[in-house]
Amino acid sequence: MSNPQQLRYSKEHEWLSVAEDGVSTVGITEYAANALGDVVYVQLPEVGDAVTAGETCGELESTKSVSDLYSPVTGEVTEINQDVVDDPALVNTAPFEGGWLFKVRIAEEPKDLLSATEYAEFSGSDSAS
Repeated sequence: MSNPQQLRYSKEHEWLSVAEDGVSTVGITEYAANALGDVVYVQLPEVGDAVTAGETCGELESTKSVSDLYSPVTGEVTEINQDVVDDPALVNTAPFEGGWLFKVRIAEEPKDLLSATEYAEFSGSDSAS
């Protein structure tokens, strides 16, 4: 399992892309997807919703459990990944690519996001790529 170097990670196991024009993409890590098991339902925030760093903004339901989705940043949701809503298994099969969850225009980025190496150490996952 590898964590892309260009991403930042939260201790709630979400990842955040580098902002392009103030907008970043959010997803859950491969570590979290594996821990959840087969994801069968995804509830995402709606476009236009305000999200706050560290607060619940959605839900992921798997064959094992239901898990809250936390926003790694404060901002406004600009897009959701309808492909993941239609096919939640993308969260498991492509957590860093097609399994992204939503995009957010960042108002405030917390200072405690982790690098890939720091996240690997925190989660006990193998490495960063």
